[in-house]
Amino acid sequence: MRPEPRILAFDTSAAHCAAALLSGDRLVAGRLEPMEKGQAERLMPLLAELLVEGGMGWTDLDALAVGTGPGNFTGVRIAVAAARGLALALGRPALGVSRFEALALGLAGPVAVIEDARRDEVYLKDGEAPARLVARTGLQVAARRQVGSAAFADVVAPLYPLAEAIGRVALARLGEPQPRPAPFYLRGADAAPAADPPPVIL
Repeated sequence: MRPEPRILAFDTSAAHCAAALLSGDRLVAGRLEPMEKGQAERLMPLLAELLVEGGMGWTDLDALAVGTGPGNFTGVRIAVAAARGLALALGRPALGVSRFEALALGLAGPVAVIEDARRDEVYLKDGEAPARLVARTGLQVAARRQVGSAAFADVVAPLYPLAEAIGRVALARLGEPQPRPAPFYLRGADAAPAADPPPVIL
């Protein structure tokens, strides 16, 4: 591995395609493109554009980092599937990083990460407590400061854009055994199971 590992990080857990290319702790290129849909079609071209901007090719990478959520059910799956596929094709490790870890990176704790989950609910990681999906109404947290899209008191800003933070968290973990990236869901899928029985496979 190079003295400065090259990491391509990306996230599609919300209404965006976000990506960052790092060489060690230096940000080479970064992009955030807001979009309500179309992340599956846009993600790979966006990553290729970042590599060109950074003067690199796919085989120059040492690792991939991907945002695992929580967030949009389909969006999380898009990015995680892309990371797994690229890792397999390139023979490089892929590291999953939760939105909670990325937003809290570098902030002096304890910090509560509070992200909008819609339906008058929030995703909450209150200091060292386990992450939860909770009602927004009457929400109380123990941590002294808050970060995230639904933070409401003693609010601090993240130190890094989301994709860059994902890459930096992954950088600190390189060289350690890591599980394959997997979606981090705190809410089940919205889709209801099919009413008709599945076909019989002969």
